[in-house]
Amino acid sequence: MASLSDKKKIVVLTGAGISAESGLKTFRDSDGLWEGYEVTEVATPRAWRKNPALVLDFYNMRRRDVARAEPNAAHLGLAELEKDFDVHIITQNIDDLHERAGSTKVMHLHGEIFKMRSESDETLIYDIREDILPGHKAEDGAQLRPHIVWFEEAVPMIAQAVPLVRSADIFVVVGTSLVVYPAAGLVDYALPGAHKFIVDKKIPYTSPIHNLTTIELPASQGVKVLQEKLRLLK
Repeated sequence: MASLSDKKKIVVLTGAGISAESGLKTFRDSDGLWEGYEVTEVATPRAWRKNPALVLDFYNMRRRDVARAEPNAAHLGLAELEKDFDVHIITQNIDDLHERAGSTKVMHLHGEIFKMRSESDETLIYDIREDILPGHKAEDGAQLRPHIVWFEEAVPMIAQAVPLVRSADIFVVVGTSLVVYPAAGLVDYALPGAHKFIVDKKIPYTSPIHNLTTIELPASQGVKVLQEKLRLLK
């Protein structure tokens, strides 16, 4: 087996399409509604200020959904790539399905459903498996909120994601519409000489990209095809 330093680096950007096959829905599946809620009601700082109890309840439901979900063939296939490549996952998803599938290097751009933080100090982060309720406080006395990057909030992890994408020998996009920024802009940071793959049931529009292979299949099927193509690049 090749040492890590001998392996080519694959950086994979994943989105809601990979977790949808595990039964986790995205608001984009239903005309801007997410499990019957308008995004502005449950996933913005304004929503939190207006009705924190509703926001907590919404994410408590999401946490239970994720706990019941299982990794699918796409998650497992990406984890298997670590046998032959130095694989780094950058995910827009807040679930832990990549980790449960066996991926060891996962960066969550938009936060994690099994973590919570102080509403006043974003560095006070805690693990959470149960519900977060009004009155649950961080050690600074502030209300605890989901450790999620809401719409209209900055995405602090993007600063680490950009150099990671630039370092990739192979850059892969799986199950994302490439319309949510700044994550969608990461594709532009892949070096011209890097091999690039987009796997999605509907290939999103991109500006012209060098060395691009598209695989227009659902994530679970598409990652299997991807694995076959990557064998030629080891």
